[in-house]
Amino acid sequence: MKLSVALAQINPTVGDLSGNSALVISYVKQAQAHGAHIIVFPEMVVTGYPVEDLALRPSFQIASIAAVEKLASQISGDIVAVVGYLDEGPENAVAVIHEGIIKARYVKRHLPNYGVFDEFRNFTPGKSDLIVRIHGVDVAIAICEDIWHSMQTVAARTPGLVVVPNGSPFERNKDDVRLALVQKRAQEINAPLAYVNMTGGQDDLVFDGDTIVVDQNGAVISRAVQFSDQLLITEVDCAEMSAQPDVIISTVPAPATKPTANLISPRLSDEAEMWQALVVGLRDYIQKNRFKSVLVGLSGGIDSALVAAIAIDALGAANVNGVAMPSKYSSDHSVEDAVALATATGIGFRTVSIAPMVDSYMSNLQLEGLAEENLQARVRGTTLMGISNQEGHIVLATGNKSELAVGYSTLYGDAVGGFAPIKDIYKTDVWALATWRNAQAIAAGEVPLIPERSITKEPSAELRPDQKDSDSLPDYPLLDKVLRLYVDEDHGFAALVSDGFDESLIRRVISLVDKAEYKRRQYPPGTKVSGRAFGKDRRLPMTSRWNES
Repeated sequence: MKLSVALAQINPTVGDLSGNSALVISYVKQAQAHGAHIIVFPEMVVTGYPVEDLALRPSFQIASIAAVEKLASQISGDIVAVVGYLDEGPENAVAVIHEGIIKARYVKRHLPNYGVFDEFRNFTPGKSDLIVRIHGVDVAIAICEDIWHSMQTVAARTPGLVVVPNGSPFERNKDDVRLALVQKRAQEINAPLAYVNMTGGQDDLVFDGDTIVVDQNGAVISRAVQFSDQLLITEVDCAEMSAQPDVIISTVPAPATKPTANLISPRLSDEAEMWQALVVGLRDYIQKNRFKSVLVGLSGGIDSALVAAIAIDALGAANVNGVAMPSKYSSDHSVEDAVALATATGIGFRTVSIAPMVDSYMSNLQLEGLAEENLQARVRGTTLMGISNQEGHIVLATGNKSELAVGYSTLYGDAVGGFAPIKDIYKTDVWALATWRNAQAIAAGEVPLIPERSITKEPSAELRPDQKDSDSLPDYPLLDKVLRLYVDEDHGFAALVSDGFDESLIRRVISLVDKAEYKRRQYPPGTKVSGRAFGKDRRLPMTSRWNES
């Protein structure tokens, strides 16, 4: 039996129940126009995902239930819609809708409680599987985390198809992990499996789509684009009436549809995936929070240049504003490179010298050394926030993961802002992405966004004469190797010694990382692209006497 399965890879907004419902209805109509027999939406599409502690609010539960019931009444015709929503309990649930009526519901059984997920806190787990007979095909339903666990009880019931709504955030190289998992479950159940994921950004998370359909042997039948909305329609060969269903919607064989060429979209490169994640994460944070434009302090260095380039791709140059804030220690080439970026891209740009403001502070405070250096950073931060308040732009912090890891930032200085686009990529990633983005521009016959000198020059905060980052930190390629193991992989002192690093280097890096937790807690949110981002992924105490070495 062939079923035409539509998978709606879309971008809901948390809390926008009416907007999300309208989005669902529009995709149902598109699926009907193509003759689809079933359409599946991402996890909790009616409420958006993740809702976090909104799930615990009775008024939100009531509103979600009312929204899905109203939505169901607007879906007519023979199509079956599987729509995620928040039910009382609270429960992470899907409604199975047919001819204006909710015919069945399924509650997520396995609740993730690791990394960015707190679903034990927010939801009550379901207790039973669900199989629904649709046009003579017994369709099993699972939700996201459910397929990360054995599905032997479902397999024992021999369904003809498995559909899986998901809210699976992007992480670097996760698409390969997902595909392997989907293939494994299809083989375990011996049935085709249709996996639909959402797109778009939500706070520090970004969802990359990557919707997949495989046959019972795990062979890919169709696969959606990454990071873009898409209605993926797939003709799936399914076994007929192979199980004992919980609910029977229709035993009549599915009417024939116009043949559809199953689509397998090409995968993005690692750099392209990362770039799209950063662009989409920033775009949706700005747009969903109804900001209009962004402000970036342009130092002429690589970090601020990369942030500006991401913002341009996310929002358009007309909505990006740069400010050069030279001090008496700023080099001529720093100002020149900031001007060059603004000229090449057409963003708004101004220069505000901080020297007079710093001199005014210094005449009253008599600071020196590190305190004087930090004062300059704080004057820059105050300048950015002042412009932000006056003109309505949101300030983008420009720190990278290497700097955040070791505390190489100034609270209320370069750490100010409403969003930090590159906080989860290391300095070596910054260079790699900048080089990649310029190469893309050149290949397209366009002017590169990032000045070459910003990429090649030695990094410097320029807060004292001839300052270099390497005066205070190990060289970034070496530092990042240690950080990837200590921060992302939890390698302790002994493990890092076994990894071949110098003991004095390890002690120094560990000390810097551990002492900087209080700074990271106060840093703006930013898009998560790694498997271990600072924040919900990595939760360590600010006050601790544990000494790793």
